Amino acid sequence: MSADTAAEPAIEVTDLRMSYGSTIVLHGVTFRVARGEVVALLGPNGAGKTTTIEILEGFRMRSAGEVRVLGTDPAHGHESWRARLGVVLQSWRDHAKWPVREFLAHYGSLYAPYSTERITRPRDVDELLEAVGLTEQAGRRVGQLSGGQRRRLDVAIGIVGRPEVLFLDEPTVGFDPEARQEFHALVRRLAEVEDTTILLTTHDLDEAERLADRIVILARGRIVADATPEELARQVETGAEVRWIRDGERFTTSTRTPTRFVRELFAAHGADVDKLEVRRATLEDTYLAMVHAAESGRDGAGLPELGAPRAAVERVAEVSS
Repeated sequence: MSADTAAEPAIEVTDLRMSYGSTIVLHGVTFRVARGEVVALLGPNGAGKTTTIEILEGFRMRSAGEVRVLGTDPAHGHESWRARLGVVLQSWRDHAKWPVREFLAHYGSLYAPYSTERITRPRDVDELLEAVGLTEQAGRRVGQLSGGQRRRLDVAIGIVGRPEVLFLDEPTVGFDPEARQEFHALVRRLAEVEDTTILLTTHDLDEAERLADRIVILARGRIVADATPEELARQVETGAEVRWIRDGERFTTSTRTPTRFVRELFAAHGADVDKLEVRRATLEDTYLAMVHAAESGRDGAGLPELGAPRAAVERVAEVSS
């Protein structure tokens, strides 16, 4: 890879638009993914995530805008370009009668003509089976695998050709906690050791925070945030909600200085303060606030609503009546 090529983004999307008849799905989406970067595309159902991924893969024609993946317009991608991509789709095509190892070896052989001086394709099948946790199932027929094992096979199919860009659409659906953890380690290894560029969609904010260098949030076909997990987290560090009971009456207040507020509250009312708790906003609160703001047509989300589901609760004191 030349220095100029390495400097180019692996994925470049400019003013991407998509409509189905009178229904507009994507409204001028623009973002870039650097080579070797892991980017998570988040958003509620119907936000346009899968449509965006399918356009980048060359499976769907866009209505307008500019798209480049590894320097090529996906709408005109040739076979040698497609060999540089890996795809893990939500839907699964059944190959029930094939033994797992035989199927992967056959599928991988299709990539052999596209080896280069820098990249040897396909990946060793035994190493791949171990990487996705299917070594013990290597001799079983695909149709005998459990749902989670089939999903692991999907991932193996996606990376057997040593892709330079890997698209993962809801990759851990059906994974148990152990398999999910192993998959996360595999994704980081692909990015850090093999310099694979990864764009994934997920509904799991914790997964996005663990895996992604950047998080792009889509809502109603528009990007409402594009930042690192740390940058998003900083937006909620100062917001907190304090709740307490005094003389049988419930009180709630929002503050950017919760420690100071609690200290002053006890100084003023002491033992009369009961069931005190401080609720600090989480990254999920930020995500929900941004999505709700976009869906309601508001320009900015402001501070997240601290009463949102799964808000982290920090009980700083509890004084019995």
